[in-house]
Amino acid sequence: MTNDLRIRIDAADLPGLVCSPAAFADGSVQTYRNVHVAVQRRARREELLDPQPGDATSATWTLPCTTTAAPSGIDIKGPYVQGRPGERFVYLSWGTVDEPGTFTMFRRAKLLLGAVPTDVLDAATRTGLLVGRLGLTDSHGCPLCARVVPPAITWTAEPTG
Repeated sequence: MTNDLRIRIDAADLPGLVCSPAAFADGSVQTYRNVHVAVQRRARREELLDPQPGDATSATWTLPCTTTAAPSGIDIKGPYVQGRPGERFVYLSWGTVDEPGTFTMFRRAKLLLGAVPTDVLDAATRTGLLVGRLGLTDSHGCPLCARVVPPAITWTAEPTG
């Protein structure tokens, strides 16, 4: 049986419009300007959901999904859900936006859906809404990247409405 589910990502603590996360062996530093973050569509790196400026107070994205029972538990699918069954995740892509509005990605955060506590995911399949709350600035003041699991993200099931 397939159930509808929405995943809402509530983000706070964005790092700003300018960051310098990459230091090179020669001591030079890459600076990124007009930094934005968005959810990346599955298999379409250039297709992004609602890019938000890096200096926004907060950012929220709601993703349409479906769930089905699978041997490994509940499988989540949707246009913004990446990966194979048992290894699903959502990408938050960080990039710069130039004058004509072109987004050029320089790093990503991988929100691992397999790290959602089982009881929370079970409850979310009943309520219809899974919410992930996280800060988007890493310990160096740069855009959060790499694998994101609790406690860096908090997952809850909430009622739709």
